[in-house]
Formats: sequence, structure tokens, C-alpha cells
Amino acid sequence: MDIEEIKDAIALRYPYLLVDRVVESDGEKLVALKNVTINEPFFQGHFPEPGPSVMPGTMIVEGMAQVSGLLARKVLGEEGIGYLVGVDGAKFRQKVTPGDQLILKAEKNRVRSSLCKVDVKAFVDEELVAEAEITLAF
Repeated sequence: MDIEEIKDAIALRYPYLLVDRVVESDGEKLVALKNVTINEPFFQGHFPEPGPSVMPGTMIVEGMAQVSGLLARKVLGEEGIGYLVGVDGAKFRQKVTPGDQLILKAEKNRVRSSLCKVDVKAFVDEELVAEAEITLAF
């Protein structure tokens, strides 16, 4: 899935579009990439100098929600935009800094009517940096 297909499925745009590319998708799981650069606007005020810039946890969760939405559309066979209705068990294990490539792995948990629960994990260099259960409604 390229960026144009992603933009068709996610209502957000720069600076809130946090999925650069989908590299794997089979209907039960989806893997996407976000290249984190120092040019991201959220770095301007989040842990400014001195010290390393850190990607805000809320932006990591937003990226996980976007990947969940992409997967949920496939699972439910929906063409519309999913709305975030729940984030459960969010945990942040490591920091994400400029230059990192965030790998977002989403897996279908359960579906009920127009709701889809998705388990999402975020990795940098194969190290778990965050995880959550995301619920979307269509």
C-alpha cells in the first residue's frame, strides 16, 4: 500500500499522518513504517534542548491508531474512515528519537458489529517501544 492509498483511508494529513508505507497486509495483520525525522513539528516543543528529542507518546499512539484503522477497514470490508473509540493497556517501553524507523505491527483481536479491536505493537530496530489495544468504530 503506497502513500496515496494510505491517504484515501486516513482522514488526517501532515503533520498528523503518521504512516509512510504499508509493507505487509494479509487481512489478519498489517505492518507499516513511519520514518521519524527531526523535522517533525512535535519535536519543537517536546523535551527541547538540552538533551535528545523524544517523540511524544501521544503521537506514537496516534500512529498505532492509524495502522489499526487501515487493518480494521480490511477486516470489516469498510470503505469509510474508522473513528478511535478506545485505547487500552497502552505501555511505553523505550523512547523514539529522530532518525528512528518506527515499525507498527497491528493484529486483529476481535470484531463485533461495526467495532474492531486491534492489538498493536511499535518497534524500533526490533526492540518493543510501545503497545496498546486499539478499538475503532465504523
